[in-house]
Amino acid sequence: MKDILFKINKKDNVAVLLKDIKSGSRISFAGNIIKIRDDIPAGHKVALRDIKKDEKVIKYGYPIGRALRDIRTGAWVHTHNLVTALKEREDYSFNFYAEEMEMDKEIPAFKGFRRKDGQIGIRNEIWLIPTVGCINKAVEKMALMAREKYREMVESGRIGGFVAFPHPYGCSQLGDDLSNTRKILKGLVKHPNAAAVLVAGLGCENNVLEEFREFLGEFDGERVRFLKLQEVEDDIDAGLQELGHLVDYALNCREEPVPVSELKIGLKCGGSDGFSGITANPLLGELSNRLVKAGAAVILTEVPEMFGAEQLLMNRAENEGVFTELVELFNGFKDYFLSHQQAVYENPSPGNKEGGITTLEEKSLGCIQKGGNVIVRGVNRYGEQIQGKGLQLLESPGNDLVSATALAAAGAQLILFSTGRGTPFGAPVPTVKISTNTALYERKREWIDFDAGQLLEGKSMEELTDELFDFVIKLASREIRSRNEENGYREIAIFKKGVTL
Repeated sequence: MKDILFKINKKDNVAVLLKDIKSGSRISFAGNIIKIRDDIPAGHKVALRDIKKDEKVIKYGYPIGRALRDIRTGAWVHTHNLVTALKEREDYSFNFYAEEMEMDKEIPAFKGFRRKDGQIGIRNEIWLIPTVGCINKAVEKMALMAREKYREMVESGRIGGFVAFPHPYGCSQLGDDLSNTRKILKGLVKHPNAAAVLVAGLGCENNVLEEFREFLGEFDGERVRFLKLQEVEDDIDAGLQELGHLVDYALNCREEPVPVSELKIGLKCGGSDGFSGITANPLLGELSNRLVKAGAAVILTEVPEMFGAEQLLMNRAENEGVFTELVELFNGFKDYFLSHQQAVYENPSPGNKEGGITTLEEKSLGCIQKGGNVIVRGVNRYGEQIQGKGLQLLESPGNDLVSATALAAAGAQLILFSTGRGTPFGAPVPTVKISTNTALYERKREWIDFDAGQLLEGKSMEELTDELFDFVIKLASREIRSRNEENGYREIAIFKKGVTL
């Protein structure tokens, strides 16, 4: 049997199975015959040589843990015989090795919307943002009725649509939790994919409308309008009146050619499997390299899912200042785990393990591939809006909804989301699902936008990167829509870590 094992790095002592295999099978690999000793699912690891107890298991050219017991050649390597080698805290050093990339002289363009504050949007929607969770249904009803009232404008594309973003917070919150809520909502209000925004409050919440308005800082008073529901007789009617003003404003927004350098693209993975680090994440890494060469920003987040691989990112820090910020970012998240008596390595998820990922180191080494091999230019805190170009790191947990919301609030106009297991959810911005394997793409076409599994079927990385780049340009130009947009799957989740009153 040929072409069934995939060895990622020449240093590896394990390889990934591309197909299910039965115990007793014999595989020809690198001039040797390997006898398979277990029934092993696709995406899982096989020992390429004998590995002694406590010896490092190597994948991606780096350790992904240590052997719990002796592992024989051809054996299944997974949770029964492999454990993490991570510690609670690590000592880091600055060993810069990244090289400057030569920037592209000719930069492609897409059709976008230039806002008055200079930001570029790739959609021309009207967003409804509640300051507090107890008015969610009223705000959702306003959006639903506006869609009906302005159906012709939406269907013709003159208005991108009316989207409400309910959430459970904004009241009974203190300290960092209230601050996080305000930061995320501010990022959404300021987001350039929204041509106009209605901010609705109740009137008695912690996140009171007047204080939130001041928290926003400078804004266009024609683009952003406010409504306090306790002060109007008919809140739905009042909301529709405000939305009418915003429709007039949005109709005056015009598309124009915009260079790719104006894009900010979020990178995310979820429902990862054993193929994530072989297909989809390396593909996103190649695309990230290309986008950075064109002057764009790419944003890498889900910090706890980089534990075990963080030193590799630190070695690509632009300078010692960025390196220090990276150390603070990772140690800060580890301290957060420890403050809750939680081990930093309690990851991967059950779905990850079923898909072939055994330890957090393995998951992390696959995760960071989405950032390519470019220099890390900046570190951004949760709720901050990205200002720089190139590869930017953003503080956020790994949870799909929380981290995708953080990417959107940071200014990402779209998110590229790799997945081996599949998920239907969508962030406030177009959320492009990229399958790690063709079987998932074919089974869940209503969820998945792009198939990175083609890399296992013979398509070259360069060819598939070209296709994904073209896909991004068309998506940014509104020539196509992502599956989450077509399905109407748009939601937010806010990072909570404190007391609820």
